[in-house]
Amino acid sequence: MQFTTFGRTGLTVSRLCLGTGTFGKQTDEAESRRIFDIASEAGVNFIDTADMYPAGIGASGMGLTEEITGRWLAGKRDRFILATKAGGPMGPSPWDQGTSRKHLLDAIDGSLRRLNVEYVDLYQLHLDDAATPLDETLEALDAIVRSGKARYVGVSNFLAYRLARAIGRQETLKLVGFVSVQPRYNLLYREIERELLPLATEENLAVIPFNPLAGGLLTGRYRQDETPEKGRFSAEVGQFGAMYQARYWHQREFETIAQLQEAAGGIGEPLTKLSIAWILANPAITSVILGASRAEQLSDSLAAVDYSLTADFKARFDELTIEYRRGDSVR
Repeated sequence: MQFTTFGRTGLTVSRLCLGTGTFGKQTDEAESRRIFDIASEAGVNFIDTADMYPAGIGASGMGLTEEITGRWLAGKRDRFILATKAGGPMGPSPWDQGTSRKHLLDAIDGSLRRLNVEYVDLYQLHLDDAATPLDETLEALDAIVRSGKARYVGVSNFLAYRLARAIGRQETLKLVGFVSVQPRYNLLYREIERELLPLATEENLAVIPFNPLAGGLLTGRYRQDETPEKGRFSAEVGQFGAMYQARYWHQREFETIAQLQEAAGGIGEPLTKLSIAWILANPAITSVILGASRAEQLSDSLAAVDYSLTADFKARFDELTIEYRRGDSVR
């Protein structure tokens, strides 16, 4: 495993982070624990979760992933950097979601209870809530850090201009500042290279991208003419399956994947491994968030951290996917 400094903080994290969005629905607790064990044994010391996980289960079941994570962490909390997120719907009331002061102060307490910890290392806004004044959100996060319930704060799914504005308000109001950004990023979605990554580099923010395999499409195991029964593109995950279908299930994407697989075959490496190695080769990237619903899926992903793409091969992947720098909207 390789390790790196987490943006402008004093933290050191593994360059691979274990994402937990499938735990509790696609993946039962026993298999989730096996995935945790394998990642830990490989040197992963960074875990990312969210209060609304498992993705797609519905508000009544959200929080189960944090509970599973907390049970696995028992007795070894001090060995891991723990991150969670808030902002998604957690109940039937209008104030049970978003980034208002009320919701965030309730949400951090709920996460700590489910995780069975006294604090999280990184507390992230899961989304940008335009309905809540930005200053209110930032002041609530400042209070959470100063209370000792979180060590650092970050964002996910923010556009560059909104993140820049937030940083400016934090500086003006002398509030605790964001240290990280968690965007969607992969060979089929490169839009963040235009504005978000340059901003992160300038501000020395840690960048921890999710969805590095485009929901599993970049494993090469899917065919466009099939109807998946399992995984991110299936009805198994409810609305998330439809969202991922709309996001990636297009002829252009399958044609690109065929070209990527041909290039990968030319050097005898699996596309999964090369797709993650390509992200890690970007100097703006801190740690890549890996997802898995079965333990065996981690093999090629974990191997990517020690694989160095040659300049020529990286340029080939860049050329095949340059059109995806335009991208589409964030989730």
